[in-house]
Formats: sequence, C-alpha cells, structure tokens
Amino acid sequence: MKASSILNHESTFQSNGLDSFGKKFILTEGTFPIKDTPETIKIMDCARDNGDKSFFYQEVTAKKKIVLHYTMGYLKGDIGTLTQQHVSVPFVIGRNGVIYNLFASKYWSYHLGPGARGGNTPMSRESIGIEISNIGPLKMIGNNLVTTYSDSDIYCTLDEKQYYTKLTTKYRGYEFYATYTNAQYEAINQLIKFLCAKYNIPKNFLNEPERYEIMTDEGFTNFTGIASHVNCRNDKTDIGPAFEWNKIIK
Repeated sequence: MKASSILNHESTFQSNGLDSFGKKFILTEGTFPIKDTPETIKIMDCARDNGDKSFFYQEVTAKKKIVLHYTMGYLKGDIGTLTQQHVSVPFVIGRNGVIYNLFASKYWSYHLGPGARGGNTPMSRESIGIEISNIGPLKMIGNNLVTTYSDSDIYCTLDEKQYYTKLTTKYRGYEFYATYTNAQYEAINQLIKFLCAKYNIPKNFLNEPERYEIMTDEGFTNFTGIASHVNCRNDKTDIGPAFEWNKIIK
C-alpha cells in the first residue's frame, strides 16, 4: 500500500469498523483523566461486536514496564491480526493518532515472542505492549521504496521524503525505515504519561546505544520503564534509531 493512501485506509476502518478479515468492531471513543495532572486522554475502545475476548487473558497482573512495537502492517490488518489469537497488545496507535484499545491494560496477552529475554510468559505478563501502526523497514528498488513483503509493494518514492528515514548506518540489515506521524508521537506521549501514572511505572528510558541493543535476561527482567521489542529480541527491528526517541523522552 502506498503511504499516501494510509489515512484513507484508516478512515474507512473508523467508518465501518471492519478489519482486513471482515471482522466487525464496535468503536466507542472515551475521554479519561491522566492521574495527578489536569490533562485528559482520548482512547477509542475497539471491541469485537460478537463479544470475542479469546485473544487475551482476563487475568490482572502487576505492570512494571511498557514495551513499544511497530506492527509492520496497516491498521485494518494490524487490528485483525492482533485479535485472532493470544498474541496481542492492549493498544494500537493509527497514523492519524487514534489510540485503539483492544482490551483492558490490566490484563495481558503474549507480545514479546519465543526467546524473549526474561521469558515470553513472565515478561509479557508484567509489561504493557503498545503497537504503533507502521510498515517498518523498507527496501530500495530503483527510485522506489518497497515493503519487505513484496518487491512490487511500493510504499513511496525516494522523492517522498516525508514517508521515510534513511539511516547513516544500517540497523539490523536495513537502511530505510518508514517514518511516524506527528499525531502518533503526540499519542504515544499521552499514552505513556497515562499508563505510567496509572500503574506507577517510572519514565525511565535506556541511553544510546543500549536503547537499540538486546539486553541480558537479568537486565530486561529487572528493568522498569519504557523499552522496545529490540531490547529483548535480537531478531526484531522494532523500534530502532529511525524512531525519533527525543520526541517522547522530552
């Protein structure tokens, strides 16, 4: 899908609530206070119309960290995939900045995967996953940047610089990555503030270059704060240096 078509793609989901598999969702926007601040946050409840809750565990667990991911997809497919089995997260952020809530953040589902530092089950239970809708790494073919799914899946041209970041040094095999929107950065900031206040999670960030590196089992287990998928898996690219970390660290 071309980057220029994504906002229309997301608008269609907001209008009809149908994911890429044809599953129907009931979308209800709510406004919630951010604890100990005068601020509020808008979150879109995104619930299956048939009441299906089989993709997460309704078990309340203590939360010690937030783990950022990107979906390597587009919103309707992202939400469709994250509501199929016990591999999910409570929050997905669209490119238009809408925060979709798939299940209550006090519950959990697997989101780190096999081989994750500290163990997939214990670390998934104690962390809150946030998925940012973003296609991730891109490959250059001629004057085009294409997705990793197909050499014919053109995301943008090299002239459309607003849609990609070119790194000075390849990160985990890729030089080009899709950019995030300002609306997404704003939403991430608000959501982190909301969740840190709600669960008393410290706003700790890793320093560079550790921010982009895999941690030890002990290091990831004991870490409290905001991390990303690359900190517990060396076979992932989310979220590396193409993400403008300073926009949320500030």
